[in-house]
Amino acid sequence: MRPYGSPEQLEQRRRKALALLADGWRPVDVAGQLGVERRSVRRWRARAKAQGAAALAARPASGRPPKLAIRQRPRLERVLLRGAQAAGFSTDLWTCPRIVTLLRQEFGVSYHVDHVGRLLRSLGWSPQRPRRQAREQDPTVVRQWRRTTWARVKKNSGR
Repeated sequence: MRPYGSPEQLEQRRRKALALLADGWRPVDVAGQLGVERRSVRRWRARAKAQGAAALAARPASGRPPKLAIRQRPRLERVLLRGAQAAGFSTDLWTCPRIVTLLRQEFGVSYHVDHVGRLLRSLGWSPQRPRRQAREQDPTVVRQWRRTTWARVKKNSGR
């Protein structure tokens, strides 16, 4: 499993481990100080000894590059904030299938519906549903109904 942090942060941690080792620290103490396994410290030391300090340099994270470029994400967010009706949909509710359609039309990329949630979470969005409430509903009448009728029905439901 890949450790937490950007490639630059991970490189900085490896270099700090080498500096502590150079100061005479034991690998187990370095591991405790940095919150890593002692095997990792030993592996970093062996790699630096065999290939030089450049062997600990940051490398880009592996994996498939995202379909929607990082520089395009702010534009996607602006389009989403304008609302679904502004994008041509009948209601102002964003759904994953609608966002898939939007991504295809606006950016020319195709996402599977199940992966749109990951994209939205990377933008800091969370799934939410609009609260369903009748337009004619009177909050004071509802409150009164809950206190009287609902309380009575709830008490009798076990009998």
